[in-house]
Amino acid sequence: MSSLQPVRGTHDLLPDEARRHRHVEQIAFEIASRYGFGEIMTPLFEFTEVFARTLGETSDVVSKEMYSFTDRGGESITLRPEGTAGVARALISGGLTQSMPLKFFYRGPMFRYERPQKGRQRQFHQIGVELLGVEGPQADIEIIAVGAHILKALGLSEHITVEINSLGDSESRSDYRAALISYLSNFRDRLSPDSQARLDRNPLRVLDSKDEGDKELVADAPLLIDYLNAPSRNFFAKLQEGLALLDVPVKVNPRLVRGLDYYSHTAFEFVTTALGAQGTVMAGGRYDGLVSQMGGPATPGIGWAAGIERLSMLMGAIIDAPRPIAVIPTQEDFVAFALAQRLRHAGFAVDLGYSGNLKKRLIRANKAKARAAVILGEDEASRQSAMVRDLDSGIQEEVPLASLEVHLARFR
Repeated sequence: MSSLQPVRGTHDLLPDEARRHRHVEQIAFEIASRYGFGEIMTPLFEFTEVFARTLGETSDVVSKEMYSFTDRGGESITLRPEGTAGVARALISGGLTQSMPLKFFYRGPMFRYERPQKGRQRQFHQIGVELLGVEGPQADIEIIAVGAHILKALGLSEHITVEINSLGDSESRSDYRAALISYLSNFRDRLSPDSQARLDRNPLRVLDSKDEGDKELVADAPLLIDYLNAPSRNFFAKLQEGLALLDVPVKVNPRLVRGLDYYSHTAFEFVTTALGAQGTVMAGGRYDGLVSQMGGPATPGIGWAAGIERLSMLMGAIIDAPRPIAVIPTQEDFVAFALAQRLRHAGFAVDLGYSGNLKKRLIRANKAKARAAVILGEDEASRQSAMVRDLDSGIQEEVPLASLEVHLARFR
């Protein structure tokens, strides 16, 4: 394949698609800001250990999907496959653990080596939020609420269902782990090789298996929700009570799990049937053991991430660029350039044709979806004025250059 083609699993975001991406980011950031989330920007790459320790050595992401390389200093470096690990690392390395609670919003590209499919590329983009330092269900309620608010602001609420489950505390998961091992051990020989390895190291990860044979066996496995102790059941009840109070409808999905040990209590996904098999558009959970697993102090945390590509596809709508003002000179001089620059400094989007007669430049203005045209004719120039044409109605009038900004204000 020609080296001039994009790498498989990547693609260019041309202006129409880029505007949709930016719209998703801006709406998400605006809503998250109302909830007190500040933006954090972590590096695109980290030491490989950051992700290996947080995602688990046996996870598909670490074992099969990470873009890792050895740099010139001999260090193993990985392009970030997700956002939470970098935020947790920043919490520790930045000495932020004394400043909690902390609320972060992030956005940007992530990288995973996997089979490209609808809504999933090898370079993809995410928005996400993390809330650190709050032990109670108030954090879980707010995290899910801000996600629901963002999707509502994007006009996607009617397409999406919020599914939640409880993973319980460490005592509940320990009891469940024993029951799950007991059940799965009866079918060890029928499990996929990956799940046979997981059964010994981390049996909850078998529940996440994509292997069809594993899925059939897991369908009859015990449910974690049946092993919740009283504190865990109370936590889950408070979560549902709070979400109902905020008018966020949810559906309990007892099969929804997170396979790593540092997850606890709340797991949730925002799902849709509008994108085919890849139906999760936003997913998250509580990860109270993550920061301590990375070498920091015990720190409660919860967050979610959402794929911008999937949200953009779900929106479907074209996000129009601002309609510009077309500045059209009828003679070749730099007066039009100066006027265009003046209007831009006044806050107008301006399209300036570089060549062609008046007819061609008006055709260009219509292609650019210009709202109005400022035509600088020789006669008008002698009177220090210009013709302003409303390109929607066709009405035009002569306007003094000195008051041009005031006249054009209605075309913003």
